[in-house]
Amino acid sequence: MNTSVISVRGLRKHFPAPSGGVLPVLDDVTFDLYEGEVIALLGKSGSGKSTLLRHIAGLLAPSSGTVHYRGEPVTGPNPGTAMLFQSFALMPWLTVRQNVELGLQARGVTAAERRVRALRAIGMVGLDGFENAYPKELSGGMRQRAGFARALVVQPDVLLMDEPFSALDVLTAQALRNELLELLAHPDSPTRTALLVTHSIEEAVQLADRILVLDTDPGRVRAELRVALPRPRDRRDPGFEALVEDAYEALTGRRDTAAPGAAASGTAGPGASGPEAVVQDLLRAAGPLPDATVEALTGLLELLDTRGGSVEPAALADALSYAVDDLMPLVEAAQLLGYAKVAANRLHLTVTGRGFARADILPRKHLFAAAALANVPLIATIRTLLLASGSGRLREPYLIGRLRGHVPEHAARRQLATAVTWGRYAELYEYDADDRVLLLPAEQRPTHAAQKPGRARRRR
Repeated sequence: MNTSVISVRGLRKHFPAPSGGVLPVLDDVTFDLYEGEVIALLGKSGSGKSTLLRHIAGLLAPSSGTVHYRGEPVTGPNPGTAMLFQSFALMPWLTVRQNVELGLQARGVTAAERRVRALRAIGMVGLDGFENAYPKELSGGMRQRAGFARALVVQPDVLLMDEPFSALDVLTAQALRNELLELLAHPDSPTRTALLVTHSIEEAVQLADRILVLDTDPGRVRAELRVALPRPRDRRDPGFEALVEDAYEALTGRRDTAAPGAAASGTAGPGASGPEAVVQDLLRAAGPLPDATVEALTGLLELLDTRGGSVEPAALADALSYAVDDLMPLVEAAQLLGYAKVAANRLHLTVTGRGFARADILPRKHLFAAAALANVPLIATIRTLLLASGSGRLREPYLIGRLRGHVPEHAARRQLATAVTWGRYAELYEYDADDRVLLLPAEQRPTHAAQKPGRARRRR
């Protein structure tokens, strides 16, 4: 792996700040991606991971510095790359085959050749039999398989992936990670190199040959970790666990020092300095969570979609016989999750919101999970702490205590109640009301974790 496919040198990016001046996003990023290598970009929200990926794809121009593809400067769309997104980004009015053909069509490939190559790619990702299905007929995992096929059909040198598994349930995501590695290692595959953006430490260790840990505000390479473990990788292997600890320390500046006894009992508290750092970092950026139910929010988005995707909030409140003040928490929730935005005194459905409104029940849950993790710091905090706890359990009073450092107690309890409801709907965690404990879903919990038989699963 001594041939550099992608070379980034001194990359800086800043955007205009609303208050004037500039907002630095990336600062002096330098690295090489070599032939046949998988690199994971690991970082918190605000570290510029996705922005860096878009520079490599040639979708953004650097403020300074350079990106080269096989020695040639990237000054527009990079011909050697293809993108894979977390939201699948399939056109709902096109069949699977037609979605896969899109990139070939843009490159001027004839209709006959497009069909042959698309069907071959669909077969590679295991979607035979679904060539003529529409995205709404597919599960979340199948939709992402279609995304794989659409990216790979153009035979890119480098596959760029922006959190491609975050909208999937844990078992589907695990299966697709393994299949991705098989596709990259296949002797007939023209694509052997990949760059992955992820917020999951375990995902980075599982997939990558190298992990670049990005700092935040602005994003810069804070640490580089080499992953020399043989594939397939076992998460229970001591070497795997040690790399997870190293990456966690590089990401947060601290190592998880929770005492084994505390982890076994399912408690997380002030002694757990690693998770505590994550709590403070994420909650510092957290805004108030609107008091909105998922069902009411879904109804709002569906109604907005049927009305052409744009409506005046006051008119909508009148039509629903709502007081405007009662409607506003739903509007705020829609904006927080990226499903809608307010402009010119109108509420507009975003592309993501339209996808959610039109999705079937199961894919809708996956989309909500991805939106919540990306946009709601409190939910991301809970999930991070559960994964770092060693037991998959977290006491509710501990979280309320941490929140009280940022908001009054009544607001802390209200926000946590909303976070629990949203997270349970998204199947990011469960809740035991009797013991006031949040838990990872049973299939994600460590096998040694203590649990009262049957209780947690009943309360999902």
